[in-house]
Amino acid sequence: MPKDMAQDRSIYDRRESGARSYCRAFPASFTEARGSELFTADGDRFIDFLAGCSSLNYGHNDPDMKAALIEHIAGDGIAHGLDLHTSAKEGFLNALTDHILRPRGMDHRVMFTGPTGANAVEAAMKVARKVTGRTNIIAFTNGFHGVTMGALAATGNGYHRGGAGMDKAGVTRMPFYGYADGVDSAALLDQMLSDPSGGIDAPAAILFETVQGEGGLNPASAAWVQKMQTIAHKHGALLIIDDIQAGCGRTGTFFSFEKMGVQPDIVTMAKSVSGFGLPMALMLVRPQHDVFGPAEHNGTFRGNTHAFVTARVAIEKFWADSAFEDDLTRKENLIRDGLQSVANLIPGAYVKGRGLMQGVDVGSGELASAICGHAYENGLVIETSGPNDEVVKVLAPLTTSDELFAEGFAILERAAYAVRGNVKLAAE
Repeated sequence: MPKDMAQDRSIYDRRESGARSYCRAFPASFTEARGSELFTADGDRFIDFLAGCSSLNYGHNDPDMKAALIEHIAGDGIAHGLDLHTSAKEGFLNALTDHILRPRGMDHRVMFTGPTGANAVEAAMKVARKVTGRTNIIAFTNGFHGVTMGALAATGNGYHRGGAGMDKAGVTRMPFYGYADGVDSAALLDQMLSDPSGGIDAPAAILFETVQGEGGLNPASAAWVQKMQTIAHKHGALLIIDDIQAGCGRTGTFFSFEKMGVQPDIVTMAKSVSGFGLPMALMLVRPQHDVFGPAEHNGTFRGNTHAFVTARVAIEKFWADSAFEDDLTRKENLIRDGLQSVANLIPGAYVKGRGLMQGVDVGSGELASAICGHAYENGLVIETSGPNDEVVKVLAPLTTSDELFAEGFAILERAAYAVRGNVKLAAE
């Protein structure tokens, strides 16, 4: 057991809210982080396969982002600017335009929302309703879009929905791609919307993730995503793609939908958009749908000047040419092979997901949690996802070296081997 686990942490039990979650599975007190590694005060080292739940796609404390941020702060650069014009914001917008949007043929405007992904989703749902004059949003089984009231209405997870304490309204839930065997959920949605007695109110938007992160790493096919765009526009709705967890390279390209032949009306982004783990969220919206008036959706911390500094560096360092993206394909295969070695130890287990957003479904939340717990005891931070927490999910920084991947997967494989005596749980 790492030495740090024995330290007194009673202050957290005495003072911090019971809503805390990740620290329950990973109780060490972390003091330093570099790249894909975490360190405690006692010098214990952990490999990080969680990366702030995909908020640290470029690793901890990237030296170039850190240097730019230190220079900004040391030079008395703006720390908080509401939505004022600043040189930091200008630098980010130019980098985003030159290296991300324009090369992908995207004319979207950028709206800086409050600093959480849920706030970006709230803004997206609101603008779709204002554009169309409708209230209904189509969302999907196992989708996760946040836990503020509007976003929570679109979130499928019953545990999180139960925390609201009141009704969640304004959303119609449909089966996600592959949710029901033999059911073409796109055709079903189109048929129901086309039928005046189908029972679904005309929607303002269709909202989904192309890979469901918290829902269990369920990937949609390109054909299904294309059908959803067609259905949305056929029925006068906007297409919203939630790229909060799947974006910023996590699926192998900057946007998760890039190779799917679609152009969303709205894209929500957060998590790794700052590049450095700093809070920032934004909504990309087609110009014709940019209908909010001044401050109609606002917040004291919309935009984050420090995040603008690091986000610009992240784009210029990793996305100004194709080298970084090209290497992600190789790492996708490396991750798949590592996870397959784990799956081979558990009867019925299988690898799922896309890009660097993959995991192994072991069929049981109890078994998956046991694997992750054993891995943590041996120096690997990794979490579960899925409706029953049955998927061991890898969200390692995209910059993780081959050597650290190999070391991490060796720990994970030993963990699966050690707890596979509970394999009967997978069949229950």
